[in-house]
Amino acid sequence: MICAGGTGGGVYPALAVHKALQTLNPQAEALWVGGVNGMEAGLVQRAGIPYDSIPAAGVHGVGLKRLPGNLISLAQGVAASRRILESYKPDVLFFTGGYVAVPMALAGMKLPSMLYVPDIEPGLALKTLSYFATHIAITAEISRIYFKQQGKITVTGYPARTELQEWQRAQARKNFQVQSDYPVLLVFGGSKGAHSINQALLEHLPALLEKVEVIHISGELDWPMVQEITQSLPGNLPERYHAFPYLYEEMGAALAAADLVISRAGASTLGELPLFDLPAVLVPYPHAWRYQKVNADFLVSKGAALTIEDAKLKSGLFLTVEKLLETPEKLQSMKKAMRELKQPQAAEKIARVLIELAGAKHG
Repeated sequence: MICAGGTGGGVYPALAVHKALQTLNPQAEALWVGGVNGMEAGLVQRAGIPYDSIPAAGVHGVGLKRLPGNLISLAQGVAASRRILESYKPDVLFFTGGYVAVPMALAGMKLPSMLYVPDIEPGLALKTLSYFATHIAITAEISRIYFKQQGKITVTGYPARTELQEWQRAQARKNFQVQSDYPVLLVFGGSKGAHSINQALLEHLPALLEKVEVIHISGELDWPMVQEITQSLPGNLPERYHAFPYLYEEMGAALAAADLVISRAGASTLGELPLFDLPAVLVPYPHAWRYQKVNADFLVSKGAALTIEDAKLKSGLFLTVEKLLETPEKLQSMKKAMRELKQPQAAEKIARVLIELAGAKHG
């Protein structure tokens, strides 16, 4: 199998599918193809998957000055993809999104392939890839409306990392030295952090710590600011504040320990929060296309989350958390709604389709 995709919401799902594929067929081999200098390379190699790269660049919405160079990169990417296909000879292609996958899709049109769409609404690159794919996997039924190829769509859910589920609540709380009976609030903003969420949290941190224990994943950029604030907390409040620049293997512990989450609304919220029945206050990232808002609106429509606009965070974060803590029946209904969205077999479902597609190539 060749997995083609760039950074973003498709990396961790693809890693989960790869693990499920190895479980179902230990002889299965995979090669990950990403962009030159792709940020995903470290995560992929950390998982023990061979990694190769190709030139790639988007052509939609770029200025006239950049367009010729991007078209050249696309052509170079197709040529590099053909060389990889001739050398590796895969049975099936697996696309997880981004313009990096487009050259591989063009070069491998004769091969069976599968596209996984992590967000509720696909971006332009994913819509383009859907025309090349033999089969399309989507996270939720509502995503069908964005595709014309209804006959080749399967609703699988979001393939969450299996290592997340290895943590139990008591073990997770002990890991973070949670010692009180207070609810645990988990705050994070993605792999790079979210500056506006960090600012809003830190502004209200002393008042919040009177009501909850906080696990805060700030990202590297704001870590110095977090350390400075931590040193200024009075009394025993520092004992209730558990801050980290980033978590790898312990991210599952953070989710297992939490009673409520404040985060962005990336694709992972659709799969990882339901695994832990975690109600959420979502803050869609405002400086990009509307994918995160659509994700958040989906969870809100199911009764599993609330949303706050990024611009209203400073005034709204504390009040929203306080109101939820004062209405435990609302938290419980959100928890139940999130649990009903759980699809723990998503990675296995996708892996089984990939095995079928690979087998079909050989008749």
